[in-house]
Amino acid sequence: MTDKITPLGAQAAVRPATAADVPAVRAITHAAYHHYIERIGRVPAPMESDHARNVAAGRVHVAETPEGAVVGLVVVYAYDDHLYLDNIAVHPDAKGTGLGRRLLEFVEEHARGLGLPEIRLYTNAMMWENQKLYPRFGYEFVERRVEGIYDRFHYRKTLAADAPYRAVNAPPEAKASAAKR
Repeated sequence: MTDKITPLGAQAAVRPATAADVPAVRAITHAAYHHYIERIGRVPAPMESDHARNVAAGRVHVAETPEGAVVGLVVVYAYDDHLYLDNIAVHPDAKGTGLGRRLLEFVEEHARGLGLPEIRLYTNAMMWENQKLYPRFGYEFVERRVEGIYDRFHYRKTLAADAPYRAVNAPPEAKASAAKR
């Protein structure tokens, strides 16, 4: 990927990742996080994830251009009371195209489709950009927590019960649930 991608925003399709996407998931995660290694003094946790296992478990959703190029991803875990956003990664060539916003919107749609009232995430304390980004999208700072070698800022976003749900790129069971509302 060498050419700057034109604005994607709503043009990006978000879909569950397949085994064929694992190399792209690995490459995008590496490209998105590699520059943090020097700053935080270690390899960021998402770079060490078992991408194949996460894809096989249905946790990974990829964003692709209208031409079919995978340029971003999210990794999510559904719990009884919240959706945990483990990783959001956008290829550097797609930075500033609205793809990150589209992925965050997808996470919210996915949580609503599963009937979950909250999204939780954390970011490394040395990833300053994220500490400015998440509040702009309605995430509230919860706490700073040191866990082993990781110093992390935890965030959450409470989803309003009366907010409209858009069944765009949602799993079939979420679309069926939305149709009943």
